[in-house]
Amino acid sequence: MNVKKITSLLCVLLLLSWQAFAQKAQLYPTHWWTGMKWNQVQLLVHQEGINKTAATVQLQYPGVTIKKVTRTESPNYLVVDISIAATAKPGVLNFKVNSAGKTQTIPFTLKARTGKAGKDFAHGVTSQDLVYLIMPDRFANGDASNDRIPGYKDTICDRSNPSAHHGGDIQGVINNIGYLKDMGVTSIWMCPVTENDMPWKQEPAGAISGYHGYWITNHYAIDKRYGGADAYKKLVRTAHAQGMKIIQDAVYNHVGDEHFLFKDKPFADMFNNWPAYTGSNHREEALFGAYTSQADKKVMLEGWFTPHLPDINLRNPYMANFMIQNAIWSTEEFMLDGWRVDTYKYCDEQFMNNVNAALLKEFPTLSIFGEAWANSVPGSAYFTKNNMQVPFKHNLPGTTDFPMQSAMLSAINQPFGWTEGLNKLMMTLSQDVLYQDPKLNCIFLDNHDVDRFMTMIGGDEKKYYMGIGLLLTQRGIPQLYFGTEIQMKNDDVQGDGKKRNDFPGGFAGDAQNKFVASGRNAAENAAYEYVKKLANFRKQSKALTVGTTTDFLPQDGVYVYFRKHGNETVMCIINQNQQDKTIALNRFAEVTNNYQQATNVITGSNAVLQGEWRIPAQTMWVMQLK
Repeated sequence: MNVKKITSLLCVLLLLSWQAFAQKAQLYPTHWWTGMKWNQVQLLVHQEGINKTAATVQLQYPGVTIKKVTRTESPNYLVVDISIAATAKPGVLNFKVNSAGKTQTIPFTLKARTGKAGKDFAHGVTSQDLVYLIMPDRFANGDASNDRIPGYKDTICDRSNPSAHHGGDIQGVINNIGYLKDMGVTSIWMCPVTENDMPWKQEPAGAISGYHGYWITNHYAIDKRYGGADAYKKLVRTAHAQGMKIIQDAVYNHVGDEHFLFKDKPFADMFNNWPAYTGSNHREEALFGAYTSQADKKVMLEGWFTPHLPDINLRNPYMANFMIQNAIWSTEEFMLDGWRVDTYKYCDEQFMNNVNAALLKEFPTLSIFGEAWANSVPGSAYFTKNNMQVPFKHNLPGTTDFPMQSAMLSAINQPFGWTEGLNKLMMTLSQDVLYQDPKLNCIFLDNHDVDRFMTMIGGDEKKYYMGIGLLLTQRGIPQLYFGTEIQMKNDDVQGDGKKRNDFPGGFAGDAQNKFVASGRNAAENAAYEYVKKLANFRKQSKALTVGTTTDFLPQDGVYVYFRKHGNETVMCIINQNQQDKTIALNRFAEVTNNYQQATNVITGSNAVLQGEWRIPAQTMWVMQLK
């Protein structure tokens, strides 16, 4: 090789080196704050070729020191651990990075905190709240300009296809805050709004887009189709100004396969790798069962959901730090009030305790409930603070209470029997002894993963009112799925898209606007007004929100329970039968002795607390004792 060729080759290599450095480094977290309890921050620096040769990192900033620099297996990352002293002031940290003989400056901003947890945000969601679950893509389109984002891998917006993006966004939620507040909603939980830049994928029910939000590709970005970070912050400000709270949906178990950490892994073991594709067995019993095998436990925790959702190895300390710091960062950045954690039971157990503890240490008034789709009350209680002797003790305050949902549906749909119908509800509630605080469980009739409530009850009006009555009078944090208040149904077809049908009136060209009374039919208005009246009564009733419960065993298909706080007592009666039933009031004397009459909180009618009451078929009464 002659000198001319060697010189040309060196020039090409030098140019490539400069081009790599010319690509702006990305830091995760993108910024941090002074005065945080989490002050040992692990920065992941992402830039092509930054770690191709040994790099040095220097920083001169009062109160901030570099503790460690770690080279990753990928040449495109560096891990920089920094310590932020209590004396550190807000400002820009300029890291001097020397790699391959080239030096660059990478800025990192240290911000001042703008709010106080427990006062300005992190209010926490409790049993005094009513949570409204929204899938943003399907609720309302407030800004048509973001329906299609150039450069995203999926630019389809087609409301005729239940598996496509439909164009709903955060501005659509903002536009309808008044509708929610009037109904008695106090908290909004949206399915993930974090960036999902994924192409369509094939699932068992067919091809599907990531419209639902659970295929995250960048934890530090809000999806532009929803309006981005600015829209999200606007929503939080608007909600807080109305005295409402915002719950964010976390996904620690998996990412979309277009996530940069999967496409270019800093360390190969940041994801759970198998010789061949292995799906989870989905059995929580493998974690706590008396006779379970380690092989089944491994498949439960490390098996993948689908081939396009890489399962995260939360035992990897770098991945664990990435996730924990993102949860803290998101809470502070967007001023969140609580978290709902998706696929909770599939995540590494010690990691879940660690992230919960870190969040609650930083934001003591924050609330957290996890989705543990369990088959039994012990299975549900296992993932919370519980009273059981089990191999691992979780610190989760509450769970999405699937056994309670099943029991409420049984109370409405099943004929009365020894273990069926209302007896199943009573039996399920009797196992609340397993939870340290069952009031922290989120209870619901339906959500985005199951058929709509009105579909599950066959469109039966009477069953609808019984279900809403149970939801808003039982212990726990009630959650209403968007559209349930107007009796929305879904088609009985395979796939989740039809369960997530659009809210009528939320999109341009809709034939009816069901956000307003004039756009609803008589049955829908009656349903909405029932939800509104009971929800707003519940809001001011300490008995229903934080009170104790005393129940009487169901008899002949009638169940009576009381909620009590101080001098306030609410009597709840549900008759699941196809015919009227009579109850003798002296049976309940231990609770009713100090009262003379009761007022129906829906109709306003009064009844004397003596003798017998005739309870109409398939009816629930909510009575305030006086």
